[in-house]
Amino acid sequence: MSETAAQTLLWTGIGFAAGSLMLAYWLGWLALRRDVRQIGDGNPGATNVLKAGGWQIGALALLLDVLKGAIPVSIATYVVGLKGAPLALVALAPVFGHAFSPFLRFKGGKAVAVSFGVWMALTLWELPSFGGILLGVWFSLIAVSGWAVLMTFASLIAYLLIAHPDPVLIAVLAVNGALVAWKYRDDLRRFPQPRAWLAARLKISEL
Repeated sequence: MSETAAQTLLWTGIGFAAGSLMLAYWLGWLALRRDVRQIGDGNPGATNVLKAGGWQIGALALLLDVLKGAIPVSIATYVVGLKGAPLALVALAPVFGHAFSPFLRFKGGKAVAVSFGVWMALTLWELPSFGGILLGVWFSLIAVSGWAVLMTFASLIAYLLIAHPDPVLIAVLAVNGALVAWKYRDDLRRFPQPRAWLAARLKISEL
């Protein structure tokens, strides 16, 4: 086995292990004595920690989920020096680890926060900042969360195609988006209902 293959295997495993650590879920148990899966949409992630305990503990949960994606991918990128297809495997590992965590019988979270961490490692501020703005825009327009997230990923892919047509980054983003869409599959079965203010402006009746 070549050194690159060995490093790829090692850091893919580390990335998956890091992503599989359900830090927000455990924080909910430790700090709030609550199973956050019993709140909101049943997701064991930072959003439901926020709903259960307020913005301070919610922000901590969000930070932990972001870091578990950012740290292993950053080390693999800037310290180990992986690039191309090997880096793509490492970059996707934390996302899959969070989405299919063995700590929760392979029923993990929706992997949005950990995805932000991965893209911080890959593009520093660029895609996370642009993605955060797009997510806010789409959430202000669409009342169904899954559709807002899906449109955010679609918009980011369009941005990469124009600004950074790197096939590795585009492939990672496409797979990342497909996985997150699958985790939101119940939402995506619903019509992408516009927000009330937009429906009123467009004179769209509620479906």
